[in-house]
Amino acid sequence: MRRLTDSNSVLRKLFGKSEFYLLLVIIVVSLFFTILKPSFLTSTNLYGMVESNSFLAIMAAGVLVVLISGGIDISFTAIATVAQYIMATIVINWGGNMFLAFAIGGVVGIALGLVNALLIYFLKTPPIIVTIATMNLFYGLLIFISGGTWIYGFPLWFMERNLVRFGDSPGITIPILVLVLSFILTWLILKYTALGRNIYAVGGNQEAARRVGISVLKTQLFVYCYMGFLAGIASTVQANMMLTVAPNALMGRELEVLAAVVLGGASLAGGTGSILGTVLGFGLIVIVQNGLTLLGISSYWHKVFVGAIIVISVSITAYQRKVRERKGAIINVED
Repeated sequence: MRRLTDSNSVLRKLFGKSEFYLLLVIIVVSLFFTILKPSFLTSTNLYGMVESNSFLAIMAAGVLVVLISGGIDISFTAIATVAQYIMATIVINWGGNMFLAFAIGGVVGIALGLVNALLIYFLKTPPIIVTIATMNLFYGLLIFISGGTWIYGFPLWFMERNLVRFGDSPGITIPILVLVLSFILTWLILKYTALGRNIYAVGGNQEAARRVGISVLKTQLFVYCYMGFLAGIASTVQANMMLTVAPNALMGRELEVLAAVVLGGASLAGGTGSILGTVLGFGLIVIVQNGLTLLGISSYWHKVFVGAIIVISVSITAYQRKVRERKGAIINVED
C-alpha cells in the first residue's frame, strides 16, 4: 500500500510539471515531421540542428537567469555583436588562441552587462526600458565606429571546430561543448548555490528578499553580468561557425531566445524557471523551425510561430497566477 501511495505521489508530481507536457509535445511534433519527412529523424539533421542553433541556446541560459530574478534583457544580441567585433579585431590583428577568443568575448560581455545592471538599479527604471535603450546605444555606437563593415580573415586555429571525431560523424565540436558547459554551469548555479537561491528569492518578491538580508544590487550585478558573459561566449561560438562577423548576424534573434525560455516555464514576472524547461522550450522551437524548413514552408511562418508561443505562454502564466491567488484568498478566508 505504501509503495502504491509513493508511486501515485511521484505520478502527481510528474503530471504537475510543465516540462513533462512540453516533452510530450516535442515527441508528438517530432513524429509528425518524421512521417512527413523521414530525413528529419536522422543523426546528421538532428546534430546539425543543435549545432547551428547552439549560440542562441547559450544566450537562452543567460536569459533564464535574468527572468528568474524578475528582470528582462533585450540588449543581449547587441552585447554579443559588440563582443564579437572586438574579439574578431583582436585575434585577426594580434593573434592568440581559442581560449583568448572566448575570454575576450566574455570580458566584453561582462562589462556591457555591468552597464545594464547599474542603470537598472540606480535609475529604478523598468529593465525592459533600460535594455531597449542600451541595445540601441551599444549597436548604434558599434555601427558608427565600424561603419558596419564585415570582418573576414580569421587565423587557421580559429577555423577548427572539431575537437574529437568519431569515424565519419562530426564528433564533438566547439559549439556543442560550449553549449553543454553553459547549461551545466547555469544549472549548478541555480540549483546548488546560495546565489541561485537569492536569484529566485529576488524574482519572487524583491522587497521581501531585501528584508531578509539579500543584496538586490549584488544579485542584479551578477544576473546581468552573467547574461553579458554568456552573450559574449555565444558570439564567439557563432563566429567560429560562420568565420565572418556581420553587424546584423545576431540582431533580431531576441524573440526566439525569449520565447524558448518562456515556453520552458520561466515567468516574465520572475521567481520561476528551470534549465530543463529552457532546454525543452528551445528544443521545441528549433524542431518546428527545422521541420518547416524541410517541408519547404516559408521562413515568415517561423516568426508567426515564435510570436504565437510568446502569447500562449504569457497567457498560461497569467492564468496560473490567478489560480494561485484565488487559492490563497480561499485559504485566508477559511482561516
